[in-house]
Amino acid sequence: MLAYSLKTNGPSKVLTTEQVDDPKPAADEVLVGIQYIGLNYAEIQSRRGLYAWSPDKPYILGMESFGIIEAMGEDVVDRSIGEQVIVAAQYGNYAEKIAVPSRQALPAVPGYTPQENAAFAVNFMTAWVGLKEMLRIRQNDRVLIQAAAGGVGTAAVQLAAAMGARVYGTASTADKCRLIESLGAEKGINYLESDFHAEIRRLTGGRNLDAVIEVVGGEVFRKSLDLLKPFGRLVVMGFASLNLKKWNPVSWWRTWKAIPRVKIADMAPQSQMVGASHLGYLLKNKDLLPRVSAELFSFVQEHDIHPVVGHEYPFSDMPAAHDLMESRKSHGKIVIRVGD
Repeated sequence: MLAYSLKTNGPSKVLTTEQVDDPKPAADEVLVGIQYIGLNYAEIQSRRGLYAWSPDKPYILGMESFGIIEAMGEDVVDRSIGEQVIVAAQYGNYAEKIAVPSRQALPAVPGYTPQENAAFAVNFMTAWVGLKEMLRIRQNDRVLIQAAAGGVGTAAVQLAAAMGARVYGTASTADKCRLIESLGAEKGINYLESDFHAEIRRLTGGRNLDAVIEVVGGEVFRKSLDLLKPFGRLVVMGFASLNLKKWNPVSWWRTWKAIPRVKIADMAPQSQMVGASHLGYLLKNKDLLPRVSAELFSFVQEHDIHPVVGHEYPFSDMPAAHDLMESRKSHGKIVIRVGD
């Protein structure tokens, strides 16, 4: 089969395909023929050598895909050949086939297109865990979502709005602000044209946010934290401002300064909470993963929520897809078509 095996870190040009052996499913695994791949920012950081959850090289990149079960291990009894599934894995999805434990081949969402199924798992489970499990969003909560026009952002806007929250989102263009407003946000804030901190204070009458999903770090994190009201909650779900260059000591200092930090003594008088979440570690939890995915799947079907698929590339153009994501000019989810 064809696959993108990462052998060295660097720019997108290090992504090249090669022929590798088809994987063989172990006793508890299924073999999935991949039709579409969902692109994630963590894979950009992995390619650059900046993602701590990456395995040792060489390895096949890719955390999620949509495809069809082609074969099953001898211990798999609750699946069927030809079943449409969403694959969620630490790596291995930048390929024509993948073998994963059966629990990580989630049933496809009825009514979704193949592209939407490929765009669903990582972004929506990340947003769901942040909003439901950690921030505990309630009716009429004021919620700020940073980078709201991206994959996680567009998922979080839709989910939070369906939970009854009053949603605000930041984005870099007027078109992206209109997109997030169309998804249920009360206001999209163009952070290149106005200070989101000042705008949120104007919209809410002060420092009155109940909750924040933060994915940037640095000054964005510090300003977001300052907007919380008493009993406010903030969850860190990414670090998009990370720009460490191993050969540049100045970048080490800038990266260290940008890492989100809190002082408990400053938070205590306001009774505020700051947490962090990493979806990847959920994959190994045999109890949490089925529960979280089942609750999420039921919720999106009940509220007719769909992923925003903004861009589609053929498998051969994976480097171009990475370039688009790094440019910050994409919106919604970037998906990769495998085969015809």
